[in-house]
Amino acid sequence: MGETLEKLKAGFENITVEAEDGIALVTMNRPQALNALNNRTLGELDALFGCLGRENDIFGVILTGAGKAFAAGADIVQMHYYKSEEGRNYSAYAQGVFNHIEALEKPVIAAVNGFALGGGNELAMSCDFRIASENAVFGQPEVKLGVIPCFGGTQRLPRIIGTGRAKELIYTGRQVKAQEACALGLVNKVVPRDALLEEAKAVMKQILAMAPIAVRYAKVAINRGMEVDLKTGLELEKDVCAITFGSEDKQEGMDAFLEKRPPVFKNK
Repeated sequence: MGETLEKLKAGFENITVEAEDGIALVTMNRPQALNALNNRTLGELDALFGCLGRENDIFGVILTGAGKAFAAGADIVQMHYYKSEEGRNYSAYAQGVFNHIEALEKPVIAAVNGFALGGGNELAMSCDFRIASENAVFGQPEVKLGVIPCFGGTQRLPRIIGTGRAKELIYTGRQVKAQEACALGLVNKVVPRDALLEEAKAVMKQILAMAPIAVRYAKVAINRGMEVDLKTGLELEKDVCAITFGSEDKQEGMDAFLEKRPPVFKNK
């Protein structure tokens, strides 16, 4: 862990960071508030992910929560007296934080350990994919409070599970357990609670065994391609393909394959 990250994490109150084997384990740590996303938590996440993008010895991130919740949503006490302008500003701020997480050019896995409701589910959806413990619960209950999902939920949820299913969950505010979330495609895998972090780390280690430059540009191609039409996305894919073909890691990967030996990637 670099000196900048060490200094940054020393000032955190609501999240903790541990680094091991190139993986940053980020834990939201307000269990008494079910890790509700207040402004301080959002600010700490934003600062952290900005720093992680510059950390040369961190290649992947796992995001989880302490206690019974991943994150049980936005902080309603904080939002209670917001009017239109404050609501717009709050939405813009949180969307910006989640956009930064989504745009990190390193793999990010959400290890969902419990409730992921409202902003918590929206945070999980900003990660590359989600692994859930069998006790996890997902949902967008904002309509029960007279508002809509506004941290990206109306846009990311349909992209992940399809428009019709997303509309049902958002219109009804219905919560779904981990197995149903997996069937919907919101979650990739469900594991026993005690095995959650072990499984997330195992999957991340599989990813980190690949060429880092290839993983990075695969994420870039997929994420940016989702924002454009197919023709433009295919052009983007060709451009990104060219970058990887010009890398040292491409040569090492193909040399290792032909020589029947494990590759030694340098992220170049």
